[in-house]
Amino acid sequence: MPKLTLDAFPLTSATGYPPEYAGPVRDRWYRRLGPASGLSQFGVSHVTLKPGACSSQRHWHEGEDEFLVILSGEAILIDDAGEQVMRPGDCASFPAGEANGHMLQNRAPFDCVFVAVGGPGDTDCHYPDIDMHLAAGQGFRHKDGSSF
Repeated sequence: MPKLTLDAFPLTSATGYPPEYAGPVRDRWYRRLGPASGLSQFGVSHVTLKPGACSSQRHWHEGEDEFLVILSGEAILIDDAGEQVMRPGDCASFPAGEANGHMLQNRAPFDCVFVAVGGPGDTDCHYPDIDMHLAAGQGFRHKDGSSF
């Protein structure tokens, strides 16, 4: 496959989160690099967090590994262990099934750019801080199973 440039991939700030939980990610801009480049076994996203933005709600996946590397800027990694500053070259991994809710938050006055790699995302995802659960094949639900 020939060299690809980031401009070849659509840029979006879309989220599937219900409106009441979408606010923190409204200034998260990303490009899904995997499908458009022919990858099918794992996903790759190039993500920019504008100042104040979060990568996601704090979450963990039952059956999906996640890995990220900070390219520029800085963000705060928030997980069950607390908070850690992440700067260019810093990496974090979140093994499938490890119930460690995690997210990045950009508290700096400049953009944070990172690459995230993960599985195909077809397993349950848990959100420990909010009343939301992503049930495989069913979409977002309240923790009691009811629809949004």
